[in-house]
Amino acid sequence: MAASGPNFFRSTIRALRRFFFDNGLDPLPVRTTFRNYNGGKFRADVRAALNVALLALPQGMAYAAIAELPIVYGIASSAVAAIIAPLFAGSRHTILGPTNATSLMVFSFFAASGMATSDKLALMPMLCLMVGMFCIFGALLKVAELLQFVSRSVLVGYISGAATLIIANQCKHLLGIADALDTGGGRSFVHLVLNIGRHLAESHWQPLLLGAVTLGTFLFLQRKFRSLPTFAITLVLASALNWALGNFIPQSGFDAVATFDPFSLSDLRPTFPNTTTTSLFDQLSLLTAVAFAIAFLASLENTVMSKSLASRTGDRPDINQDMFSVGMANVVTSIFAAMPASGSLTRSALNYESGARSRLASIMCGLLCLLGVFFLAFVPLVAFVPKAALSALVIAIAVSLINPRVIRICLRSTGDDAAVLIITFLATLVAPLHAAIFIGVALSITLFLRKASTPHLVEYEIDDEGDLRELDQKRKRPNPAISIVHVEGNLFFGAAELFRTQVQRLVVDENLQVIILRLKNARHLDATSVMALEDLILSTRSKGRHIIVSGAGRDVYKVLKLSGVLLTLQEGCKRSEGQTNLFLNHPSNPNISTRDALLRAQELLGTKEADIKIYFDPNKDKK
Repeated sequence: MAASGPNFFRSTIRALRRFFFDNGLDPLPVRTTFRNYNGGKFRADVRAALNVALLALPQGMAYAAIAELPIVYGIASSAVAAIIAPLFAGSRHTILGPTNATSLMVFSFFAASGMATSDKLALMPMLCLMVGMFCIFGALLKVAELLQFVSRSVLVGYISGAATLIIANQCKHLLGIADALDTGGGRSFVHLVLNIGRHLAESHWQPLLLGAVTLGTFLFLQRKFRSLPTFAITLVLASALNWALGNFIPQSGFDAVATFDPFSLSDLRPTFPNTTTTSLFDQLSLLTAVAFAIAFLASLENTVMSKSLASRTGDRPDINQDMFSVGMANVVTSIFAAMPASGSLTRSALNYESGARSRLASIMCGLLCLLGVFFLAFVPLVAFVPKAALSALVIAIAVSLINPRVIRICLRSTGDDAAVLIITFLATLVAPLHAAIFIGVALSITLFLRKASTPHLVEYEIDDEGDLRELDQKRKRPNPAISIVHVEGNLFFGAAELFRTQVQRLVVDENLQVIILRLKNARHLDATSVMALEDLILSTRSKGRHIIVSGAGRDVYKVLKLSGVLLTLQEGCKRSEGQTNLFLNHPSNPNISTRDALLRAQELLGTKEADIKIYFDPNKDKK
């Protein structure tokens, strides 16, 4: 009995490992990092971790400011996510933490709901947990592989719109009117601009000047000293300048410039809602939409980032494994006072460019950020950081997200790409961001389905040698008894009705007796298209006519057999004598199936000679 405990534990571990591997996931890929790990790799990882930490700490503060959360939430998220994610990630260079897009989505959701700050903080742990669980389930179901079907135009339009909103929202801190603004009426772009315009007369020149100096300093350092942690240096210089002006020239008014509230270690404990007054299921219902949207956006950002880095490193991206790491990172951040985490392209790119050799660089970066949290808790330097200076840096980041070249490519490539980008961009300005992202995705998928759901009916004829060839449009068509309809394209549910309508046009011809559907290039049959085919078979048979299928591949045959429609197709055939209405494709000679189908058609007509008509799609010339 004493051994039953360890045996049960080992069997449980084996079962969990088998479960993950069966779903294509590695439960702990970090274990492979220590193979052939040496001092050289360690030194390279330490240098990269230090560089990234000097960016991650102030950026964490900036993203918390975007979400209008206490800055400790951004720093804690940067630390915890950077430590946890590489334990489960497929990429060795990715760095997780808060990002522009996810931070603004958090802000947009809670601002639109008009929720008090205390209630917002109380829901943050549950939001992080739900985001993490959505990502984990998505990874187990291999949903990340479907993200490649989301048009790049959606992401470009969303990021550009989000950047525009960030700039508009940060202007209130630059003008020093954040406390005077009306907090009601939502947080759309129009509302922000009108709200700022109404209070423009109450603005102050001191924060505006400080923000301008901060922005100018940052751009100068970025151009001249790109290898330095310019974000952190600029924030320190701006804070020192504001402190000096406020203390040595008190009449200048810089002592009244708004700064951030300091925090203590107790602030790292998450705030939970009062369950005696708030229902758990009401909270779940409230957060489901925004949690799903953040999980979707975080996974999409992480996928784009990991593929971008993989193209530079030569590594093979594992996007489902990376999605799993995003989920685990958010689950753990829910234990602390933190905000949702996603893959950061800027920090991940810096990690790679700084020479990181393994995923331990991210863990070291997270540990350094964690030390920074403890340091700032005991030495409250954040009380000297002016909000106007951080807002100027946030605006600089937001402007960098708007890529004119990429926007121009999307606008000029196709009309659909232009429509998706413009509508997604406008949706971010007028709708909550967790809804705007799905408006763009829905439009993108709709336009894709419109293209994919149009099967092409190509006309063919039999030449003198008995081979199929495309019919010359100038030839006069004889009055047919047999029609060969060559179907190309997807025959999934979106194309089923169009396919049936096009074929039914043939039945109008009273001389037509047999229709041969050549399905060699037809793909993706499903229940809807199979039922449409069955309806065609039954309707033509009721008029004394016949349908024969030729050139069918094994996948088409499998769907017809499993659905039972094959029995309908074969009805009336003397199977014992070898009669059939289904002729499979022969890869070595694709025309054999059509020849056999023609012989079967002549057999049904009771003749060995019949006029042949190749169906002409009237829409073909219009495309």
